[in-house]
Amino acid sequence: MNKFRAAGLGLAVSLLMAQVPAQAQDVDLTDQQMQISYSVGVNIGQNLVMQGLTEDINLEAFIEGLRDTVNGEPRMSEEEMMNALMAFQQQLMEQQQAEVEANRQAAEQFLAQNGQRDGVTTTASGLQYEVLSRGDGAGVSPTASDSVTAHYEGRFVNGEVFDSSIERGQPAEFMLSQVIPGWTEGLQLMKPGDRFRLYIPSDLAYGPGGSGPIPPFSALVFDVELLEVNGQ
Repeated sequence: MNKFRAAGLGLAVSLLMAQVPAQAQDVDLTDQQMQISYSVGVNIGQNLVMQGLTEDINLEAFIEGLRDTVNGEPRMSEEEMMNALMAFQQQLMEQQQAEVEANRQAAEQFLAQNGQRDGVTTTASGLQYEVLSRGDGAGVSPTASDSVTAHYEGRFVNGEVFDSSIERGQPAEFMLSQVIPGWTEGLQLMKPGDRFRLYIPSDLAYGPGGSGPIPPFSALVFDVELLEVNGQ
């Protein structure tokens, strides 16, 4: 089950109840009305997929609910449906909380073990770093108020890549004062040409709120190559 979808449940339900389902049969998609109807079905399906609800919804009962609503003959009362949806939302919230706690524990365990490895240094803040390679030693380290240009790849502790300037083929330029604290601290330890691996605890990353694809309490791993210090 995907994370953090309970907040969007109301929107999904309103979309589902508002749209007309395509019949469970072959349709002629050269007909404009059929194309419109099919597109509405795809829109509903995309909302289910984006919110991670496909594992929790019985497709046959779902289609019957749509059909009964369109025909004006729902087989459950408003109270029964409200109770069912409230129970579903409670279930999602409990599962979300369990996933968050499991993620927090996994991050803490990873960092505790990683910090014991040879070559890994842990700073006073809890940031861990590993020197992958050094440049020629020329140039100076950036300050917290500098802009820098860097290549990077960001991964979760399970190795899954969630962002990569290397994959995009375009280095990133950013102010060190405007990134997560783990980056602000870590890049000040580097000089142009250096390649570091940063192991960033959640309190130096996105913390309990997470961000986009990054769940709450995630420890993150970044391979970073500092290309240039651009100054303030």
